[in-house]
Order: sequence, then C-alpha cells, then structure tokens
Amino acid sequence: MAFRSIAQIAGSAMTAQTVRMNTISSNLANAQSAAGTEAGVYRARKPVFSAIAQPGADGQVAGARVQVLDVIESTEPARKVYEPGNPLANASGEVFYSNVNSVAEMTDMLSASRAFETNVEVLGRVKAMQNSLLRLGEG
Repeated sequence: MAFRSIAQIAGSAMTAQTVRMNTISSNLANAQSAAGTEAGVYRARKPVFSAIAQPGADGQVAGARVQVLDVIESTEPARKVYEPGNPLANASGEVFYSNVNSVAEMTDMLSASRAFETNVEVLGRVKAMQNSLLRLGEG
C-alpha cells in the first residue's frame, strides 16, 4: 500500500471522528434543554459511518476509507417530567427534556478522541517511514 493511500485512509478517519465529536458536543450542550411538547424537544444525534473499499494493485481490497453517510436523530423517547410550575409546562403540567444520555456521550467522546489520536499517530509514523526512506538514498 502506498504512503499516500495510508494518509488518505487516516485522514478520512480523522474527518469522521471530527464529525462524531461535533455531534457529541451538540448533544452535550443540549442535554438539559426542555420544551413544552415532545415534538419540540432536542433529540440526540448520531453520525452514520460507512467503509469505502479501496482496491489494491492486485485487485484485492487494500484498505478502506471512512465516509460519513448521515447524521440521524435518536428515536429514544424524550424524558417527561411533571413540573406544573415550569413556564414550559403543557396543560397537564409536563415538561419534556432531551433524550441525551450524558454518560453515553462522554464514553463516545473518549472513544472518538482516542480514534483521532490513533490516526494522528499513524500519520506521524508514515512521515517517519518516508524520512527513513529518503535517508536510505543519501548513503
């Protein structure tokens, strides 16, 4: 596999993890948002990734880059809380809160940041390999 292919794969993974971190940030920022109706409340968002195979010189799959297909809303129900004194309460005294699970979002954030760091490390090692290859030609 060419160095360029490795860099493209790592770059696509870093782009995908950046989208993932952005959706996590949005979810955490809106975790405590409230609304008077279930339709008006913020819903957690999740990116959908896909692997795009890259054929090698021999016809075999040499690698797969990552592509973000879409960012979808969660179908989990909103939290319904009885708060008749809340100005957002409906006629029944209920307020709807976001369906964001902060613990799960923090876990996803750690996973995304580790994946991003791993791909930065891959790019660093590719650069070191390229430099070593250039030094071979000097001697």
